[in-house]
Amino acid sequence: MSFQFERGLFLLDFVDHHAILGVPIDADVQTIRKRYLKVARKLHPDSGALEGEANKKLASEFLSKLVNPAWEKLSQEKDRTEYGIVLNLKGQQAARKGNWELGNLGKEIANASNPEHFYRASLKGLADKQYEQLEQALDITGQISELNMVYLMRKESQGGFSKGEASRTIYTGSNLPDSSQSSTRPAATHQPQAARPESVADQYYRRAEGYMAKNNYAKAVLELRDALQLEPRNGDCHALLGAVHLKQGQGTMAKIHFNKALEFDPTNAIALEGKQKLEKATGTSAAPKKPTQQPNSKKNKPDDKAGGGLFGLFGKKK
Repeated sequence: MSFQFERGLFLLDFVDHHAILGVPIDADVQTIRKRYLKVARKLHPDSGALEGEANKKLASEFLSKLVNPAWEKLSQEKDRTEYGIVLNLKGQQAARKGNWELGNLGKEIANASNPEHFYRASLKGLADKQYEQLEQALDITGQISELNMVYLMRKESQGGFSKGEASRTIYTGSNLPDSSQSSTRPAATHQPQAARPESVADQYYRRAEGYMAKNNYAKAVLELRDALQLEPRNGDCHALLGAVHLKQGQGTMAKIHFNKALEFDPTNAIALEGKQKLEKATGTSAAPKKPTQQPNSKKNKPDDKAGGGLFGLFGKKK
């Protein structure tokens, strides 16, 4: 059986191994290996997840003709380096061609104000269901390759298309605006983004809040660190991570993340209140001339028993 893909980088006479495995184009070898093992277990003929001879046969074909060759190419450093060079060239070729008929996700990433965020969140969503229903695997792989292609085109444009240029370069037919409309396109292309579903980083943040509510700070830290791997400039995640460190009495780490949060979002309420608490605690503990006025101060644990605020982090003033 031969497999035909008619979307994305496959249209440029290129085998998109990243799309086949469902990993980002800049994934490191550990991430690629982890994903390969997960997919290989699912597609193995002896897998308990497969029902019926037809499904087992199709899964075996996917594994031997697509997934295993993709892993072999991306697991070797030399091959992966050479492949990466060709991949970037294909991104440049796609950008030069310009006129592409795209699906919904391709159009959205072409106009996304934050293509990095949109790319990773959308790719993960597709990868999660890529090999769940084998009859949909080829179509989903094609969608991932289209995401890869448009993401490369956005990177090639050094900071992304201007809003008007994105529509003018990518869309065809009835979607192609004329040049006189380019100055008014930004407001129109921004409107759909408000309805974008919860991102992967948002999900990490939400889980971290749940762990904080249960006083499981170690897991909350892990969730937020994973979120910041995806979005290093996410002010909310930095602020919440600072709050977790503050709950653990780790003032220095808390201050670092509160400052980061305020760098990216100067109005972040958690970071502002957390930093205020830190400064108040530092000022109290830095009064050696009048120790008798503060006999019960606990400079290393300023908030352990505070009430109110985020999970009891910030107490009300009395």
